[in-house]
Amino acid sequence: MDTRLFADESSPPDDAAAAAARYADNMKGLLLAVLSSAFIGASFIVKKKGLRRAGSSGSSAGSGGYRYLLEPLWWVGMVTMLVGEIANFVAYIFAPAILVTPLGALSIIVSAVLAHFILKERLQRMGVLGCVLCIVGSTVIVLHAPEERNPSSVEQIWYLATQPAFLLYAASAVAVSLVLMLHCSPRYGQTNIMVYLGICSAIGSLTVMSIKAVGIAITLTFEGINQAIYFQTWVFAMVAITCIIIQLNYLNKALDTFNTAVVSPVYYAMFTILTILASAIMFKDWSGQSASDISSEMCGFITVLSGTVVLHSTRVGDPSPNSDLYMPLPPKISWHVQGNGEFGKHKNDDLLAADFITLVRQDYFT
Repeated sequence: MDTRLFADESSPPDDAAAAAARYADNMKGLLLAVLSSAFIGASFIVKKKGLRRAGSSGSSAGSGGYRYLLEPLWWVGMVTMLVGEIANFVAYIFAPAILVTPLGALSIIVSAVLAHFILKERLQRMGVLGCVLCIVGSTVIVLHAPEERNPSSVEQIWYLATQPAFLLYAASAVAVSLVLMLHCSPRYGQTNIMVYLGICSAIGSLTVMSIKAVGIAITLTFEGINQAIYFQTWVFAMVAITCIIIQLNYLNKALDTFNTAVVSPVYYAMFTILTILASAIMFKDWSGQSASDISSEMCGFITVLSGTVVLHSTRVGDPSPNSDLYMPLPPKISWHVQGNGEFGKHKNDDLLAADFITLVRQDYFT
């Protein structure tokens, strides 16, 4: 009787301790995710200022130049982004993805607010609405996304990555990216924001999958199970490095060409959608989803698409440094002056263009 009593009394403290530990871990993950969003959002602004400085003294990133690699401010932005990404990676260790991933939307708010005050890039009211739609839609998708099944070895991830469904997705992502890079980028990259960000998002989804594999390999190695002996680990590492380089290149082009307050939410929305899709295909998590969750995800997709369209339609590009309010007059000028019933005409035949006609009443000058 006494034994049962002590057993019953000892269980609640154990459960309470476990619950407290889980709560503490979630708070650590929450704090790291918020800090990650702050660093990543600020990095967009710092990198944009670095790109502007580099472009003012040479070929800009948007036109294919790499002078920004010599700009210290750009490297400050890169270090800031790296700190944010590391904090985001560690946040997934302490807290579940369903808590960490939606907080990535905070980076959009941070970058938009900083762009308003620092870069003088302002969104119209409809642009703000589009930003909100992107955040809400992405959050709905993440909240109803299927739970991941974490593999326990790199070999298991390799098996999942070589399944026909994911190979088809990876091949499609690479093919679309190549079309955008080789065909669309030279023609439409400077005018259509979806070209550069489409490349970043498609390649970014593959980056996340490969980084996840490398992260599991590092974790297992620290636990005493060496994963460096498997060639799959090095393949995933090379894929991750290649994808990261491509992402950074085209993200720099997008930041240098378009308004930062538009780049951030569109990139976040597209990257979130494709990453969830890639993860669901690779880990086959959609097989256990309910109709309610699938419907919610579809609503999230439509919301994100609507927000992207609104943002794109209200986009205000950066002012061209070569623009001038005082444009030259047409080379060939013909003018007619009528005043007090008298009519005069003069033409300069040495000049070239359409006629410029002015009708003036003489009493306008009195």
